[in-house]
Amino acid sequence: MSDRPAVILQAANTKPTVRPFVLGIETSCDETAAAIVSADGQILAHRVLSQIDDHAEYGGVVPEIAARQHISNLDGLILKVLKDSQMTVADVDAVAATTGPGLVGGLMVGVMTAKAAARAAGKPFIAVNHLEGHALTVRLSDDISFPYLLLLVSGGHCQLLAVYGVGQYRRLGTTIDDAVGEAFDKTAKLMGLGYPGGPAVEKAALEGNPLRFKFPRPLMNKPGCNFSFSGLKTAVLRAAEACVEARGALYSDDRADICAAFQHAVADCLTNRLTRAAALFREKAGGGELPFVVAGGVAANQFLRARLQQTCEELGFVFCAPPLALCTDNGAMIAWAGMERFLADPTIDDRDVSPRPRWPLDQSAEPLVGRGKKGPKS
Repeated sequence: MSDRPAVILQAANTKPTVRPFVLGIETSCDETAAAIVSADGQILAHRVLSQIDDHAEYGGVVPEIAARQHISNLDGLILKVLKDSQMTVADVDAVAATTGPGLVGGLMVGVMTAKAAARAAGKPFIAVNHLEGHALTVRLSDDISFPYLLLLVSGGHCQLLAVYGVGQYRRLGTTIDDAVGEAFDKTAKLMGLGYPGGPAVEKAALEGNPLRFKFPRPLMNKPGCNFSFSGLKTAVLRAAEACVEARGALYSDDRADICAAFQHAVADCLTNRLTRAAALFREKAGGGELPFVVAGGVAANQFLRARLQQTCEELGFVFCAPPLALCTDNGAMIAWAGMERFLADPTIDDRDVSPRPRWPLDQSAEPLVGRGKKGPKS
């Protein structure tokens, strides 16, 4: 397990000056993270513990292992963050934690720890939607004003959203099956590239020929702004099987070419859906240069980022993205989302809110899948 601090840190021995301060905790998946931010957007301390080594042999995240690692490491991580910022829990004004969506075991660890710390210090607890953390990160890093068009792409989510304010989201499109990050991880596992899959596929694609394989672009130019990646994933499987049948094995050039073709197909799907969503967003938001924000772990992919930026410029939008260190799951985004909510309502206290494995940002959007006891999928 590695202690991976973010690149943006308060200078040593420098006391923060702008209140309020919020401590944020993130345990929704396989990253144990904590951070403290101030109202003027300073990240006073920020640490992330990665569980990659714990899950690598399984080719994906094992929920039980993730929860146990959160239990083992979260208390110590919070103490390190407090020491880094030269603060105590009594010095912060609120404690925020990811309360959903995510793996419920990990969510419970973070929420219960945050509630206990908040109660002991007499501070309010703020329940943060993990997706809202990603959605608002750009306002921490770049001070972007509302409204803006958002593409949220991660291991579990792929959505296009119009962001009008804190808690004000309209879903324009979402995946009807796999998320982008999930498709990357499954492609990597199929290719034998290891875990995490996204960086492995991106690296392999650098050496590949994207024209060797002709993969489908699901829902390309179809009405609406929804995504689909299940068929693309199946096409990758068929291509790999064809290579093995023809050559007796899957060689490095096969892997590189499949990854390159897959990555180009994903980029085409994302930019096509973005074009449709941009027209809908501009219709309501008005003219002029409007911000387009890409957030989530997949936003760290440099090829996809470049394609999205090119399309954004062609559409007359201003491209914005958080620093790479803030694209993947982290505590700073949760602390900042908590800050935004605290500033909007200083009397907030979510002590009665329980962890939610499913929690859509746009509560009014019709769920495409997942209507069971856990609620609609995000």
